[in-house]
Amino acid sequence: MNLLSIQAISLLGFSNLFFLVLVLFSCRCFVGTKIYLTLLSKNWFKKFYQYHCWYWWGFIISVFLHTL
Repeated sequence: MNLLSIQAISLLGFSNLFFLVLVLFSCRCFVGTKIYLTLLSKNWFKKFYQYHCWYWWGFIISVFLHTL
């Protein structure tokens, strides 16, 4: 393994964690119903939540590239 491959694996590992956090905090199942309803009344959370499906795609692509 050369330095470039180690850096790429590390970067993709961090992107896995980043997208996982985005998915978890934007998912209504993980946040809980009461907290979710409170957050949904906030404009910033609505904007954050509307990209939930895109966070999943980012996570899936990141995991796929990380496994190569």
